[in-house]
Amino acid sequence: MSIRRLAPPEIQPPNFEFTPGNRARANKEIAKYPPGRQASAVISLLWIGQEQQGWVTHPMIEYVGKMLDMAFIRVLEVATFYTMFNLAPVGKFHLQVCTTPPCLLRGSDDIVGVCKNRIAHGQHVVTPDGMLSWTEVECLGACTNAPMMQVGNDFYEDLTAPITEKLIEAFRRGETPKPGPKQGRIGSEPAGGQNTLTDRSIYSKSSGTT
Repeated sequence: MSIRRLAPPEIQPPNFEFTPGNRARANKEIAKYPPGRQASAVISLLWIGQEQQGWVTHPMIEYVGKMLDMAFIRVLEVATFYTMFNLAPVGKFHLQVCTTPPCLLRGSDDIVGVCKNRIAHGQHVVTPDGMLSWTEVECLGACTNAPMMQVGNDFYEDLTAPITEKLIEAFRRGETPKPGPKQGRIGSEPAGGQNTLTDRSIYSKSSGTT
């Protein structure tokens, strides 16, 4: 896993504050925990902040820390540990490519190669039109459908280099392709179709089973 650091000071915004609506959401998250345990809401508040601003900033970490009575370093530890948090500006469509062993064994290097060729050679580099960026992330929990990537709240699975190129072109046009597996299967069903329990007679009441 690469070292994760906050973006340099010269691109940090001067301040951060939740919108009234997001402040209400944050207070609702804090209220889920007993008095003295409000720090348990830190991930939720950082996520709300990222939804609002697109990435986690230095002022945002300070703001969340004050809301939760947490030291800056404690909030920073959370933000830098989880790859779900963007520590620098990202494109409108930010491709988070899983490169942990299950995806690596299924060809995630090819997906990374397409991102380098079609978006930018470096991670977290936003295209001039502001539409695209990419990064490598830790396991996203869809190992059965590897290789895969997350874009926003959507998972794109069973990827190949050509499929990834088509997805990137769609994102570049501002489109949001249908998420999910991209090679015909539904959910996490067997890639080649069902190959066990295929004898339908075993489900028949006449077989004497219950």
